[in-house]
Amino acid sequence: MTDHSSGTEDGEASGILIPLHEARNARLDQPVRFDRRELDQILRLYGRMVAANEWRDYAIDHLTDRAVFSVFRRASEVPLFQIVKDPKLARRQGAFAVIAAGGRILKRGQELGRVLGVFDAKLKVVEA
Repeated sequence: MTDHSSGTEDGEASGILIPLHEARNARLDQPVRFDRRELDQILRLYGRMVAANEWRDYAIDHLTDRAVFSVFRRASEVPLFQIVKDPKLARRQGAFAVIAAGGRILKRGQELGRVLGVFDAKLKVVEA
């Protein structure tokens, strides 16, 4: 003899139904964030620049429409650069952008690694 006290053998599912529009609204109300992989790439770059004595402080802002990683030379200054993730621009110009202190967009693209390439040291040809 088996125990049928769980009540699930009559065909009723034990799951809870959530209306799709409520799930979408709950997801849209959350701020935009950098995921773990993106934050890892940004913090690696930040570590290299701190070791080179270029950057000294940072701030992360999670806003409703975008996420911003701001880099400072000193904490009391305006940010030198801002690394921005804006999902609304993902299909057009790319979700990621690097913006300089004056507001000029240095690079924009779909892949964060390529956008962060703007900070890589450029090799120059030296005449001997």
